[in-house]
This record gives sequence, C-alpha cells and structure tokens, in this order.
Amino acid sequence: MTAVRARRQTHHGRRGLPGHHGHMTDRAIVSQWLAGYEAAWRAPGTEGLAGIFTDDARYLQSPYAEPVVGLGAIGRMWEQERDGPGETFTLACEIVAVDGDTAVVRVEVRYGDPVRQEYRDLWVMRLGNDGRCGWFEEWPYWPERPYQVEDHSS
Repeated sequence: MTAVRARRQTHHGRRGLPGHHGHMTDRAIVSQWLAGYEAAWRAPGTEGLAGIFTDDARYLQSPYAEPVVGLGAIGRMWEQERDGPGETFTLACEIVAVDGDTAVVRVEVRYGDPVRQEYRDLWVMRLGNDGRCGWFEEWPYWPERPYQVEDHSS
C-alpha cells in the first residue's frame, strides 16, 4: 500500500479523504457552515474564512484540480474569483447527505441581476469537531459546459 493510500485509511478501515477524524456532523452543523460560507463570500476581505475553514484546509475547485491549501492561499483564490463584497448573486443550497464528518450539498448560484451566469454545483466537504471545513471539493457545472467527453480520436 502506498503512503498516500495508507494516509487515506480511516480508523474504520474504509478509504476516506485526508482529515477524517471519525466524529459526527449533522444537518444543523452543515446548515450553519453554509450560512457562514455565504456570509464570508459577501463580506469585504477574507477574514471570515478563518471561521469556516481550518488553517490547513484543502479546497479543490473541481475534482481533478490541485487543492488550494491553507487559509492564505484560499483567501487569495477567493479574491481572484469574486467581483467583491457588492457582487449580486443568489445562492440556494440543499443538503443531500451527511455521513460521519462528510456532507454533500447541491448548490445553485446565479450571478447578476439580470442573471449573467449560473452554476449548479455539488460540494463535498469534511467538517471538524469545531464545525470548520478541512476538505472542500466542488463539482461545478454550468449551462454552456458539455456533460460528456467529446471523442477527439478521429
């Protein structure tokens, strides 16, 4: 077994993502986290990130992306991605599943008024005992994006 695979073993012997400590998360904790995420996105600066992410959090903007690691790097990424605290958007979230410390949330974000861009996204996150996220992974989709791989072999 490789070192990476060994690190991904949880104390129950099943495979997991880094940061799993075997505690339980519930829908109320996930709802609080989602409200904190939206508040942090709407707030000026990135100080609010410390309330929702651990110092060494890993944030993947898509499942195959290299993770952005740590509060400072996540803050820089957020500042590059958003238009600022006055950005007009709506965020609708539905908690799909909660198992142990892992939650899956279906998200729909619409930017602008009138809407100029929208995304549907799945968020997979692992929350620690303090309710902060140590692993965050997005599976984003938008209307113009194809949902299947094109065959480029011809």
